[in-house]
Parts: sequence; C-alpha cells; structure tokens
Amino acid sequence: MPSEAIHGHDATVSAPITADDLTGSVASWLSHMTYNRDASNATITAYRRDLDQFHAFLARHVGYPPALADLAALDLKTFRAFMAARRREGLNSRSLARTLSALRSFFRWMEAEELITGRAVMRVQIPKVPHSVPKPLTVDRAKAVMDLGMAAELDWVAARDTAVLLLLYGSGLRISEALGIKVKDAPVPGRDVLRIVGKGGKERLVPVLPVNQQAVASYLKLCPYPLDRDDPMFLGAKGGPLSPRIIQLLMERMRGALGLPATATPHALRHSFATHLLSAGADLRQIQELLGHASLSTTQVYTEVDRDRLLAVYDQAHPRA
Repeated sequence: MPSEAIHGHDATVSAPITADDLTGSVASWLSHMTYNRDASNATITAYRRDLDQFHAFLARHVGYPPALADLAALDLKTFRAFMAARRREGLNSRSLARTLSALRSFFRWMEAEELITGRAVMRVQIPKVPHSVPKPLTVDRAKAVMDLGMAAELDWVAARDTAVLLLLYGSGLRISEALGIKVKDAPVPGRDVLRIVGKGGKERLVPVLPVNQQAVASYLKLCPYPLDRDDPMFLGAKGGPLSPRIIQLLMERMRGALGLPATATPHALRHSFATHLLSAGADLRQIQELLGHASLSTTQVYTEVDRDRLLAVYDQAHPRA
C-alpha cells in the first residue's frame, strides 16, 4: 500500500494520486472537453484541479491511489463527504457547484464510453449559488475613469492602459478578450468592428468607437517593442504579453484616486457598458449579441440593475399605468 504525505487542505499524496487507468481516463475526458465541447483553457484548468482534489480525497479515504473500479463503487455518502470536506476548507457555493458539475460531467462521459456505471454523483444536491447582480459604475464615474486614463502623461504604458480601458467600456470586452487581440486585428482608425472569439469559442462582432480606434493607434505608435502581425497587441513593460493583473492594479489605483467603490474592477467596465446601453434604450437581444452571451437569461440580469428606468418607461407607456 503506498505511503501518503498529507498536510491540511493542501494535501499531497507522495505516491501517484490515481492508478494508470483512471489517469488515462481523466486525460481523455479533458481532451474531449477541449476539442469536442470547446471548453476554454480556464475551464479545463479548473476541472483538472477539481478532479485532482477529488482523487486526493479518495486516496486518503481508501488508502491507495484509486482506479476506475473504485469510482464505480462509490456511494452517495462518499460524494457528500467530499463536498463537506471542501466546504470546511473554505470553498464557497459557486466553487462547490462548479466542482460538482465537473464530477457529473466526468462520470457521464465515463458511462457513455462504457468505462464504468456509477450514478451516485447525480444524486448529490447542487449547492445553492447566491444570486448576484452586476455592479456597474454610474455614467459619470465611468466617464471619470476614462478621462483619468486619457489625462495621464502619454508615455507608451499610459497609452496602452487607456486603450485597454476604452475597449472594456467602449466595446464591452472581457479583459481576456481585450488582451487576446492580435496586432493584425488591431482596431485602428478605419476598422470600426472587431471580431471577438469569447467563451466556448463563440464568435461575435463588436463596434469600436472612433475614440477607441485613436487610443489603440496612439499606443501602437508609442510602443517601443517590435510587433509582428501574430503577436498580442498589448505588451507588458518587459515586452511580453500584458498580464490581466496589471489592469486590475490600475483599477485599484483609480479607485483610490477617484473614490470609487471596491466593486470598480475591470469587469465592472463591461457591466457598465451593458447597463448604460440598456438605460439608453438598447434592445436586450442586441446587448446579448454584443456581450457574447449564449443565453438571453444571462443578459436579463441587467434589467435588475436598471429596474427603476424600466419601471418609469412602463408607467409612461402602459395605457393603464
């Protein structure tokens, strides 16, 4: 029986976490999720981590690296014990729900591949995830963020940061989408539409305002590093791809300078883009397309943010109001 080295919730097993047949099955499933289900790199990384945690738990539970046969024999009690252990380690309901989703998907795949039959995981109750509403900036505060960026001394780093912020707010991009733009796709003057590949490989077209185009052109002109067509457009101080953390730190400094709330993050600029469009009368389905949401129900959360305006429209327009 393999020896173990367990140290709290960062426990590691000195022997391999899983037997060869289970290790191979996990690799095949992750490959299936990548190439057949178009799962993002972030999703694959999270799923791999979830399965590693589960298999480490099982190794401690049974005393040896589990194999496929061990997974087939698992009962509801074991899955509940794992979820309870993860809860004690500090995982919130959202992370626990994702973990359970990963386990269910893995077990369904193994059943479809006729590797094992085990349905106990399907009977574990999904943790309730607290309903959250996006926290956008007000129009004035969003404008203040943009103005502060454009008022910065125009060295190449300031020009870069301004261009990134304008794409987040002006085009509703996720930070990963903005930082993933290649030089050959740079939205410079004359290119007022940008093709974005978002979550799950979903493509969409987003408009690029003239002020955004000019900001990108200014950054490219000032950037001191040579840029090839297939290079990332936004570079860090040492010439490598720009890290999202740099933009997060930039927003932290702006929170202090402008007295913004703690919710003023780079992603809040995307929320602000959607909420301000809705406030100006944009159609919800148009906003869905611009944000790249697969489901309208995801976009509908913005109607809660803009509830007062919607009620005012109702009061003015409904004949019985």
